[in-house]
Amino acid sequence: MSKREFAKKAGDNLALLREKKPLIHNITNYVVMNWTANILLAIGVSPVMAHAHEEVEEMTSFAGALVLNIGTLTPYWVDSMVIAGKKANALKVPVILDPVGSGATKLRTDSARRILDEVQVTVVRGNASEILSLAQKGSHTKGVDSIHRIEEAAEAASSLASDLKTVLAITGAVDLITNGDQVLRVSNGHELMGCVTGTGCAATAIMGAFLAVESDAVKAAASALAYFGLAGEKAAVKAEGPGSFQPALLDALYNINAEYLRKGAKIF
Repeated sequence: MSKREFAKKAGDNLALLREKKPLIHNITNYVVMNWTANILLAIGVSPVMAHAHEEVEEMTSFAGALVLNIGTLTPYWVDSMVIAGKKANALKVPVILDPVGSGATKLRTDSARRILDEVQVTVVRGNASEILSLAQKGSHTKGVDSIHRIEEAAEAASSLASDLKTVLAITGAVDLITNGDQVLRVSNGHELMGCVTGTGCAATAIMGAFLAVESDAVKAAASALAYFGLAGEKAAVKAEGPGSFQPALLDALYNINAEYLRKGAKIF
């Protein structure tokens, strides 16, 4: 597909997402729970946050996608993620994993790898250091921030995507998406997106929403990242800094329509 065709597909996916309004089940972290719910409402889908062992399977059975985020993990929550993930696999519900801070501590790295071992994950979304921690023993990250450039992780990501039979989406100044064979890049975005807590988690949740309506995970991930990045660009025009950027980002996500995305998506 050409750049123009990818951009058109992104717009078509946004239109379909707003038409179908899928339920997105999130087992996510305390820091971003409210923000993630508002992000998903702004883009036109229904969020639910549920992590109790007793209900995650039932909730997943209603969902268009399952989003797993280990930002404030506990062993209990990781167990919930595995239970929900296995149910999603049985029902063919797409699963997206955000391995927040993987590589920073043994608990985070081991938990991310456990989920990948026990659940067939459709997409893994992380920064370069988080992705490298899944591929290389001894790779470390600085908390939840990346200390590696995307291109440093590109070769490892292609190999890891092939091994895991999943799609990896590495976000940064230019995002990279690969399934091991195909590689796409997305250059939408703005530097203020790195100054607000939870933008990476929001990108993951939005990707989950697009996976609910687009069966090609590479195209779903690229569509979601182009849309989110374009919203960041639009929000930055009005923002004076991080404080005003955050509500402007919600407004931009709400106001961007399919045609605006078709014209503004930078997927190549």
